[in-house]
Amino acid sequence: MKAAIFDMDGLLLDSEPLWKKAEIVVFNSIGVPLTEELCRETVGVRLDGVVRHWQRKFPWQTESLESVEARILEEVSRLVVEHGKLMPGVSETIEMLRRENYALAVASSSPLQLIRTALEKFAIIELFSVLHSAEFEEKGKPDPAVYLSAMSRLGFEPDDCVAFEDSVPGVRAAKSAGARVIAVPDPVDTSNPGFAAADVVLSSLTHFSMEHVR
Repeated sequence: MKAAIFDMDGLLLDSEPLWKKAEIVVFNSIGVPLTEELCRETVGVRLDGVVRHWQRKFPWQTESLESVEARILEEVSRLVVEHGKLMPGVSETIEMLRRENYALAVASSSPLQLIRTALEKFAIIELFSVLHSAEFEEKGKPDPAVYLSAMSRLGFEPDDCVAFEDSVPGVRAAKSAGARVIAVPDPVDTSNPGFAAADVVLSSLTHFSMEHVR
C-alpha cells in the first residue's frame, strides 16, 4: 500500500450529528418532518441526493432544491466551525501513515468548500495532497467515481490504495474502485450487513494499526 484515502464526515470529523441538526432545521422550516432517525436513510449520500430524496418523499413548492442545499451547507459549515471535533484516533492514524510515507487524500460526499473549512479548522489540511469532492462527479457514492478520481490525482493504482469509510455507500464506492477498505461504522450501524464488504471493520480508529494495511 502506498496511499490512504479518507472519507470525511463521520470518519475524520465527528460531523454526522451536525449534518443531522442542519438538515432537520432546514427541512423542518419547509414542512418536511425530518427526524434524527430518518436522517440515517441518507448517511454518506451527496447533499444534492439528500435533498432530492426528501423532496420525493415530502414534496414542497416553497423553495428550490438549490436553495435548500445552500441553506443546509451554510448551517452545517457554521456548526462545524463552532462545534466540530475530530473522531477518536484520527490524529494517531494519520501520523502512523505519514511515518510510513503514505500519500494522503480525502474523497468525500461533502462539498469541497466544507472539506476545506473542516480541515483548516483542525490545521490538518496541509497533510493531504489531494482533496476531492463527489460534487464534481456525475454520481455520488456508492458510485466509485469520487475514489477513482482521487486515485488518479494521487497517481496510484487501486491496488496501492486503502480507503477509510464509515458508511455502507462509502464502503461500496471504495470497493468498486478497487481499494482495500477499512470500515469504522457508527455504533448504531454496526449490524448493517453492508459492512461485510469491507476488508477490515474497526469499532474506532483508536484500534487502527499498520498491520491492517500490510
